[in-house]
Amino acid sequence: MSKQNLTKLFLDLGTFVALLIASAPHFTGDAIHEWLSLALGGAIIVHLLLNWNWIVQITARLFAKVAKGQRFNYILNWGLFASGIMIMLSGLMISKTVVPFFGISLPENMSWKQLHELSTNITMILMGLHIATHWSWITNMLKRMLVPRAAAPVISAPVLSMHRKDA
Repeated sequence: MSKQNLTKLFLDLGTFVALLIASAPHFTGDAIHEWLSLALGGAIIVHLLLNWNWIVQITARLFAKVAKGQRFNYILNWGLFASGIMIMLSGLMISKTVVPFFGISLPENMSWKQLHELSTNITMILMGLHIATHWSWITNMLKRMLVPRAAAPVISAPVLSMHRKDA
């Protein structure tokens, strides 16, 4: 298992768990919700950078013949990116902790809250589809990590010698 794939797996699992925690602000409170969500933005940027080669390759071949499901996956990922940007933008516009921490005050506008909730719901659906399309990669990586490979069987053969014992 490559070091980069292991890094991707741990980053993605951590990001997913953080997303689940951040998506429950009534349990965590506003401060944890907002700061964790901001950190998620950074984790997503790292995720995109780690997968940059795939993004470039698929973009270049988007209108040519691509492997089954890659065009769907590409469009799904752009939808996920756009909805994530909308969550971050609307979240900053209704922020009660992060934005005031920097000395900025914004007027309250319930339209931003509605947009935040809508984009969060869309993102959760798209995230479910994203995980589903990558499920075999996730399970294969976890299997490789958790189940040790069986060692190759040692075959012992009789040792043949060309030397005479009586010589």
